[in-house]
Amino acid sequence: MSERPRGSVSGRAQGEEVRDGVGVNRAENLVAMALELGNSLSLPDLVHTVATRAASMFGAQGVAVALAHGEVVETVALQDSRLPAARNLQSKLTSILTSFAEHSHEPVQSSTGAELLGELHSDLKWEKVTVARLTGTDGELLGLICLADAEPPITVDDLRLLQAFVRHASMSLENSRLFSRITQASKQWAEIFDSLTDFIVVHDDEHRVMRVNRTLAEFIGARPAELIGIHMRDLLAKGDSVGMQPCPFCLPDMKQDEFIHPVLERVYLLSTSRVHGALDEGLQTVHVLKDITDRREAERRYQELFDNVQEGVFFSSPEGRFIEVNNALVSMLGYASKQELLSIHIPTQLYVSPQHRLQGHEFLDPIGEVRHYDASFRKKDGTQIHALVNAFAVTDADGKVVQYRGMILDVTSTKNFQTQLQRERDFNIQILNNTQSMILVADTAGLISYANRRCYEAGGYGKRDLVGHKLAELVSIADRATWDSAFDVALLGDPVDNLEIQLIRGGGSTGTFSVNMSPMRGDHDVVNSVVVVMTDITEVANIQAKLMNTEKLAAVGQLVSGVAHEVNNPLTAIMGFADLMLENPKLPDAVHQDLRVIMQEAQRTKEIVQNLLSFARQMPPQREPVDVNAVLRRTIALRSYDFSSHGVDVVERLEEPLPHIIGDGHQLQQVFLNILNNAYDAVRETERRGRIEISTIRENDWVHVMFKDNGPGIANAERIFDPFFTTKDVGKGTGLGLSICYGIVHEHAGEITCENNPGSAGATFMVKIPMIPEPYRKPSRTRTHRRAR
Repeated sequence: MSERPRGSVSGRAQGEEVRDGVGVNRAENLVAMALELGNSLSLPDLVHTVATRAASMFGAQGVAVALAHGEVVETVALQDSRLPAARNLQSKLTSILTSFAEHSHEPVQSSTGAELLGELHSDLKWEKVTVARLTGTDGELLGLICLADAEPPITVDDLRLLQAFVRHASMSLENSRLFSRITQASKQWAEIFDSLTDFIVVHDDEHRVMRVNRTLAEFIGARPAELIGIHMRDLLAKGDSVGMQPCPFCLPDMKQDEFIHPVLERVYLLSTSRVHGALDEGLQTVHVLKDITDRREAERRYQELFDNVQEGVFFSSPEGRFIEVNNALVSMLGYASKQELLSIHIPTQLYVSPQHRLQGHEFLDPIGEVRHYDASFRKKDGTQIHALVNAFAVTDADGKVVQYRGMILDVTSTKNFQTQLQRERDFNIQILNNTQSMILVADTAGLISYANRRCYEAGGYGKRDLVGHKLAELVSIADRATWDSAFDVALLGDPVDNLEIQLIRGGGSTGTFSVNMSPMRGDHDVVNSVVVVMTDITEVANIQAKLMNTEKLAAVGQLVSGVAHEVNNPLTAIMGFADLMLENPKLPDAVHQDLRVIMQEAQRTKEIVQNLLSFARQMPPQREPVDVNAVLRRTIALRSYDFSSHGVDVVERLEEPLPHIIGDGHQLQQVFLNILNNAYDAVRETERRGRIEISTIRENDWVHVMFKDNGPGIANAERIFDPFFTTKDVGKGTGLGLSICYGIVHEHAGEITCENNPGSAGATFMVKIPMIPEPYRKPSRTRTHRRAR
């Protein structure tokens, strides 16, 4: 057998005399190496032994050991006595060996240093390199061994020795890795065992503690090692509470799933198992205790809530069977027991119609829940109830519905009450909308919150004119202060009755309304709104005014008739004697002048008396066809000179042809002339140029004659037709002209009204005369708009 000199790598182990001439054979070296590797269980010691033994047995000047980690072969040992800083090149050698292992699969391969190392050859200066693969029993690459510059060079016999060495090294390396994994797993298991919050205790057949986790030891108040070997009955012993039982968790008459601590009264879920211990320790008993006290308390509270909640709670299957129900649902549906309700078929026995359940599922299935679904259920006795259902679907891992859970609220009483309330509400709305009065509701700020249909129909208001607007805006400015005072009274809680005010209608016209206010009270008996009922009494007011005026005229007529007769007799004597004296030439001129004044004033007095008699008699007019336009033209011609000479423009807008009327042309001329004279006097009171518009139109069976001026307007228009009422200066009017006109027009079955011009100066008189008067025909109901100057 050939012998090799001892290698030069430092740190050789005992028995490395392969090449030192001692004569120890290769088999002895391998046995010594195997014994040494068998004692090296830690991976760092094993790698050091492999590197040192390889260098010694094969006389290598340099040696490297690399271990495989996934796809990377990491150099973990690099020795070379010629390079003190060889260890610093491990990272560079790692990348080279990783590439080598990926491309070369030969068990042993030799090459030059330059070919294998590339640029690293200049640093390591390895000339001849032999690389052997370390593989496991399954052929997995465990690592590489590199031998550099062996002296003498490795022969064929050395290669066989190297292969035997690699087998021993691979086996030792695999065992070391397995030991490391077992050690790591044992350590991790111990950490997991101690980190569990549940109590874990292991004891043998003699009930001696073999192991406890840290959680149980801390609960007992000791370290885990202090509890090993004690008897199980002493583990949780507190005084004599446990007694002489060998193990408190192995009692045969105890509930198998729960343990209640005798002192702390905590509830634990107990799990017991029997396992075989390692190293022939025999059967061991493992107890795991999980504290479920809080969970049991929560379950108890949940069960109390489930059983005592007023709403019906249910769990049901997709097939239509109840899985669980509470007592409220049993009572709601009229069943005798929970078991009886659990046995019914939901689609056919609970729902009034199976379609109702299908409709509910159509809402529920797409989103997994349904809220406030209105359903009708059938009780056990066949009566129906109305209910609101809130439910959700429970699905498995595949999204399949396995259960429905929800709550049912009985709203039958509420539903009946709502129906009754709706019926009463509809009834009230019908009354409010069909009454002839305008009804509004205003809040304490005077804003309208409700208006019935009559407000829009009779008042002429638009949809946006009332709600949200101040109610006071509908009141005429003249009556605004009266309205505010009355509204304040209603806010104080007192009703207001029969308040007569002027309101502005939707079209801008005004009317007389009778208003009643009633306060409405809310919480704490505080007024929160006011109900306002308005009745249009415009026509009634006009009729009353006309009736009062007629009665007044009749009374005045009787008075003036008697006065006129009494005045007429002495007046005739005065005028007769004055006339005789004027014929006497012997009287001086001054006397004649005074007599002429007496005659002039007496004549004026006579005209006044004649007017009084004419007013008092109210003689029926002559009945003959009259052309109103012709009468107007003759009347205008009488004053045309005065109009032109004083700069008054007269505009004629006479409709042609205008039908004739039946009446007295002379009396109508008297009416037209009186109105025209008043218009002439009015326009001369202003500084602007006077203008009088005279127009006629036919409307249905009536002829309308309008006199419109641009004077100052009329003050106290409501009294303009009263006898002896005049706005002229003393001596310029008797106040009988328009009263006489009023009587003449009414004898013609017509009407005469006046109003100030809306939006412009002046006033307008309107005379309405029927074309074919009827003895008992009533004048049409026209609205009179009066505005005070």
